[in-house]
Parts: sequence; structure tokens; C-alpha cells
Amino acid sequence: MKTILNIKTDKEIKTEAQKTAAELGVPLSTVVNSFLKQFVRDKTVTFSTYAKPSPYLQKIIAEAVEDLQSGKAVGPFDSVHALMKSLRSK
Repeated sequence: MKTILNIKTDKEIKTEAQKTAAELGVPLSTVVNSFLKQFVRDKTVTFSTYAKPSPYLQKIIAEAVEDLQSGKAVGPFDSVHALMKSLRSK
């Protein structure tokens, strides 16, 4: 016997989940059912995510790489003391 499960989630999450499921060639309901079966069988939940830096952090990283390549970067440091001395000198 089939039943309907209603859950609340952010619209963006649902849309992205549907896109990801489509990329895998399965409907989102198949993904959810598979997760639920595994949850019942194993009685565990594993959370993981692909860590993608925010646009702001990507900009900061790009600036740091540019500083490193142009010779503007300071470091590496041999000790925390050397790092702190460098930070205090600015």
C-alpha cells in the first residue's frame, strides 16, 4: 500500500534536489524512498555536503592567490610568534 508523505523544505532545496535526481536519471521520490529505507534498516543518519566557498570567500581566496603569485604575500612562518610579530607590525 502506498502513502503520501508531506514534508516542509525550502523551495530552493527542493528544486536543486529535483535537478540532482534528474541528473542521476531518477525521480526525487525514488531518492527519498531509498533514503527512508536505508534509515529504517541502519537506524543511522549521515549528513554530508560538498563544501563550496561563498562568493565572498572565493574573492578573498583569489586575492590571496594573486598576492602570493605577485610576491606580496607574507609568510610562511616558522612559528606562531613570528606570525603574531608580523601581524602586529602592520
